[in-house]
Amino acid sequence: MLLKGKIHYAWFIVAIAAIMGLISSSMRFAGAALVPHLNDSVTGFGWSYGAISLAFSLQWIVLGLVSPYVGWLGDRYGVRRLLFLGALLFILGMMLTGVMNHLWQFYLYFGVLLGISSTMFGVLTISGVTLWFRRKLGVAMGIVWSFQGMGTIGLLLLIGAAFDRVGMQWIFWLPGIAGGAVMFLLAGFFYNGPAEIGLQPFGARGDEAIQPRQRDESAKVRAKVFIQQAKRTATFWNLIGIHYWGCMGHNIINVLVVAIAVDRGLSLGLAAGVLATQQAVGVFARGAMPVIAERLGCRTVWVVGMALQVFPLLLILFSPDPWAFYLFAVLFALGQSSEVPTFPIANRQYYGNVPQSSLYGWQNVGNGLGMGMAPVCAGFLWDVTGTYLAPLLLSLGFSTLALISAWFLPSPRAKLIPDWETHLPASLRTPA
Repeated sequence: MLLKGKIHYAWFIVAIAAIMGLISSSMRFAGAALVPHLNDSVTGFGWSYGAISLAFSLQWIVLGLVSPYVGWLGDRYGVRRLLFLGALLFILGMMLTGVMNHLWQFYLYFGVLLGISSTMFGVLTISGVTLWFRRKLGVAMGIVWSFQGMGTIGLLLLIGAAFDRVGMQWIFWLPGIAGGAVMFLLAGFFYNGPAEIGLQPFGARGDEAIQPRQRDESAKVRAKVFIQQAKRTATFWNLIGIHYWGCMGHNIINVLVVAIAVDRGLSLGLAAGVLATQQAVGVFARGAMPVIAERLGCRTVWVVGMALQVFPLLLILFSPDPWAFYLFAVLFALGQSSEVPTFPIANRQYYGNVPQSSLYGWQNVGNGLGMGMAPVCAGFLWDVTGTYLAPLLLSLGFSTLALISAWFLPSPRAKLIPDWETHLPASLRTPA
């Protein structure tokens, strides 16, 4: 079950997923630093802020729309094949974005192609890691999610240091070629599950049989039957809702907190420091939250986390002082980081060792639509009302809905559909 040095291959899977997440998600978040250049008619194209922000929203909307299909394909054909395709789309999208001349190309190359690529890595690596662990899944997820934040910080530094020297084209080409090549290479070492190389999952009981490798058709039937049964539980839909409400609530803040701070009287330097503090705390919090959720239960973590998305908003709603914004940044980062990284833990606690890609893909509908719609809705409200108060109250409302939804989750101590395999043909059921 172990490799040389007693390191289980599951931890190599974690390292591969972490590096892939670091590369694939970095441009989605760090790309916001390019917005002023895209708006500048000298260094960029002179596009309006609204037109530019639509491309960033489009990436998230694409994630929400295609995630269930990506998850279904992962369960049917295996993760590794799609990761190769995702790496090729990443290279293609970054190369084409580097030579774009028109706004529609920005939407197609950056919004759609990179949106599909990042969806593949976001859904398949996370669900793929889940299959490799019976214990320590929280530690594994913490490592993967922490690296994603580090990638964003690294690319931000690259943009700040090198844009004036290399220009827009190579800012996309450098990480596109190098990052895409690394992901393509690593995909060859990302096995679809421990059984593929004759191993048990990490932490499996000594008497647990190594599951036979499933053929494409068998995997398709198992995934289809499980999702049919899962959709009959209220928790299946509530988890999608928590993802949607929570992401709407925190992405409004992610996009507009600097503008809100400036509008409330902070200098631009202090306002940028608020966002930097939030991001820095988030790197560590995303590593810790899955571990805590595995020990205390996902419901407890989400109730506390969503409360930390709600009540700290009152600090900046009623106080314009810098200390209030910085305290808000720390507390809100803890709350925001409790949501997304803990979904694989919740899936294991509520459903057990089931086909993961389809389940996580459906949940990313809420994630993608929430993250994508938030900037558009909040920016529109600010434009119409002329004040930061409207988007701030909108974030407060969405985060409150996420808190209420988390409160009504059942206890994760008992599996919701432990007998789902009785709906399978006998030959496809897991051996006792």
